[in-house]
Amino acid sequence: MNIPWEDIQKTAFEVIEKEQHALDTLRKSIDASFYEVVKSFYTSKGRIVITGIGKSALVGQKMAATFNSTGTPALFMHAADALHGDVGMVGPEDIVLCLSKSGETEEFKVLAPLIKQAGNLLIAMVANKHSYLARCADFTLVTVIPHEACSNNLIPTSSSTAQMVLGDVLAICLLKLRGFTPEDFARFHPGGTLGKRMYLKVSDIMNHQLRPVVHPKSGVKDTLMIISENRLGATAVLDEKDTLCGIITDGDVRRMLEKNSNPYDLSAADMMTRSPKTILYNKTAIHAYNIMQSHKITQLIVLKDKIYVGMVHIHDIIREGIV
Repeated sequence: MNIPWEDIQKTAFEVIEKEQHALDTLRKSIDASFYEVVKSFYTSKGRIVITGIGKSALVGQKMAATFNSTGTPALFMHAADALHGDVGMVGPEDIVLCLSKSGETEEFKVLAPLIKQAGNLLIAMVANKHSYLARCADFTLVTVIPHEACSNNLIPTSSSTAQMVLGDVLAICLLKLRGFTPEDFARFHPGGTLGKRMYLKVSDIMNHQLRPVVHPKSGVKDTLMIISENRLGATAVLDEKDTLCGIITDGDVRRMLEKNSNPYDLSAADMMTRSPKTILYNKTAIHAYNIMQSHKITQLIVLKDKIYVGMVHIHDIIREGIV
């Protein structure tokens, strides 16, 4: 079957343009009602209960997940299930956010009065500001769209995109008001790669059993043995007071062997790099990685209270899967 590429490309571009147009129209939704909704969410002592049906239900699930992960407690309640017992999950201080394109679905005609009777604040996110749901709501977020992206103007495409984006807008506004930090994000995402990048410390990934050390007067043979035994590709050089003097990498040793006719007369002091790159014990692993990348090195001296405690190698970071 021969499908003309030009037709596919044209259709793809048309969908993107229609959805972009819908998002341009969405700017009109950032009005006084939007301000009141953000303020209500921010000051609420309860949760944001998000409900919808059909494609709006799927958007609502994503919205609840985004709220939860950015510091605003939320849960999703399917509008159909709400009429068969799930409305019991709505607490007295919760705010209910109803998502619907038409605002006229039978489920909401039953559910909206129940929410109002219970005394909960009701927020509507609808395309039709004159709909039943909009009239019941305390505040309405209007997601008017010029046209769905499908050629028949039927399939929820531009409308669901508008809902999704407005949900993200709400979440980010709340995030900023709460002063949500990268550390907060890591606390809510401890299991993922993004979370690891934020919370995993150098002390968590370095091998505490390996602390290669030589002294300034140590010879080439002893230095090579220490580097080899500890498998970090380097050793620290400490003086008699355990003060850090420098670092010797296996590359430093090789270069020194190549340059000198009597390399075994050399000492560690002759081979070391003074003022080595260091990192504090409690800094993040990703910070260590960034230092390594910027200086094109593979290990860092780790300090705790200015005392040498070991090394972190790039392999320690790669093993954790954060880069």
